[in-house]
Amino acid sequence: MALTILTEQQDGLLILTLHRPDKRNALNTQMYQALTAALHQATQDDSVHVVLLQGQDDCFTAGNDLADFMGKTSLEADDPILQFLHTFADFSKPVIAAVAGPAVGIGTTMLLHCDLVYLGDNARLQLPFIELGLVPEFASSLLLPRTVGHLKAAELLLLAEAIDADEALHLGLANRVLSTERLLAFAREQGLKLAAKPPKALQKSKALLKQELRQAVHFVIDLEARAFSQALQGEEAQERIARRLRR
Repeated sequence: MALTILTEQQDGLLILTLHRPDKRNALNTQMYQALTAALHQATQDDSVHVVLLQGQDDCFTAGNDLADFMGKTSLEADDPILQFLHTFADFSKPVIAAVAGPAVGIGTTMLLHCDLVYLGDNARLQLPFIELGLVPEFASSLLLPRTVGHLKAAELLLLAEAIDADEALHLGLANRVLSTERLLAFAREQGLKLAAKPPKALQKSKALLKQELRQAVHFVIDLEARAFSQALQGEEAQERIARRLRR
């Protein structure tokens, strides 16, 4: 079976690369399990100080694999998706995201949990949950309004239209926009720079930054998952997802 998550470690930096190019890095069960395992291992490995999450220079991720999703009837606590969401939200070490091309659904909501986000100038972020008859996930209904304000969050979630890198930067969803050719190298440089800093101070500082919302984030992840499960079983989602798969 081909590896869909590639790992590389350099001087305290663990690089996780989404690698399913034939499916535009759409996340399936295998990838969620691999990401969760990598994060658990990184937590226990003192030689890992920082994690960099990236795709390729033309695609971050097209979101969840809809064909894989159609086989689900609910999102229970032991589901690989929920296990990843809680693990990622609780991860104690700094996470950098390097995003080029499409970042759809989970590809955008996971950025709300990262500590530094760099976008290529070809990046396009989109939250198409309602278009699929679904609801927000990964505590985005909590975190997105706090980041961009209620009105803009409503626009992004309810209209479900994509935004480009410059608008994402303006909204506070990213730290910097770079040329696509420069993005991955720059993110690695920043990751190595961060990894060279005192690791305990890094982790404690991240914990302090996130302490106010930590419990709320996990509560909302589960709240959204229950609503998501109900929506997934409904006619709207079944029809919309089936239509999307026929394209």
